[in-house]
Amino acid sequence: MPSPVVTIRGVSKSYGAVMALRHVDLDIYAGEVFALLGPNGAGKTTLVEILEGYRGRSSGEVDVLGADPGRGDARWRSRLGIVLQNTTVFDFLSVEETVVHFAGFYPSPLDSGHVIDLVGLGDKRKARCSTLSGGQKRRVDLALGLVGNPDLVFLDEPTTGLDPEGRRQLWDVIRSFTALGKTVILTTHYLDEAEALANRVGIIIGGEIVDIGPPDEIGGESRFIATVSFRPDGALTERAIPPLDGELTRSGPHVSLRTATPTAAVATLIAWAADAGVAEIPALSVSHPSLEDTYLMMVAARGGTESTETGAAA
Repeated sequence: MPSPVVTIRGVSKSYGAVMALRHVDLDIYAGEVFALLGPNGAGKTTLVEILEGYRGRSSGEVDVLGADPGRGDARWRSRLGIVLQNTTVFDFLSVEETVVHFAGFYPSPLDSGHVIDLVGLGDKRKARCSTLSGGQKRRVDLALGLVGNPDLVFLDEPTTGLDPEGRRQLWDVIRSFTALGKTVILTTHYLDEAEALANRVGIIIGGEIVDIGPPDEIGGESRFIATVSFRPDGALTERAIPPLDGELTRSGPHVSLRTATPTAAVATLIAWAADAGVAEIPALSVSHPSLEDTYLMMVAARGGTESTETGAAA
């Protein structure tokens, strides 16, 4: 296991009588993408700003890259890359001028031309930022967050405004960055993005971390409950459905089974259909809860509401 680059113990933050964070414990390790997910008002921004050194905490201990972020000096800050949700480009500078300008703030920056190519703006390096599309400006934001050669990068909704191809290109950039041993803390409302990129996910609701783990393990045993769906047409209409382990429901002509043993259920259904002379069971499918499904169930179980995105932003 790599060493942690972020260690949080018992961190709380209150605004008067309002508790934004409640005794948060968390480790984030070198070389991983850690996605922090939660509904609006859950405490994500407060926690990230504490880690960035922009906000103080009410109690608890925090170590980021070997220092308390509340007392981090200029050299410590040079090891951070921060990509905010809103664009920060200078309209009257070219892409190249903007990236070179920001590179000058750091002691050991990456090559500006390489970073521009890395984020897919090689053919726009001489273009003024004012002429760029929203998605291209987002790429400039990412370039500014990476050019300083940071050890830890904070990405806040990094692919907002990008089309599907652009989103996946930037996913590749993020993967190549962590392949160098860099660490990324990602906040996003695109649950498919977290599922595609994150080594681990932390769910924060009501100021508390309620679950941490790889995307396919969030939600514990509930992630292993599958839904087997089928439509008993034709020769199957008159035959009683065989005993199946799980919760069986009907919706019109369709039958759904929630079960922890989908393979056994499908095997039973195949034998049942074969006995009726049916080779293919109509509309047979097996699905498992996605990270989005599990996340929404967790939020709803704690009395919250959340809207998520699964496609590219408009």
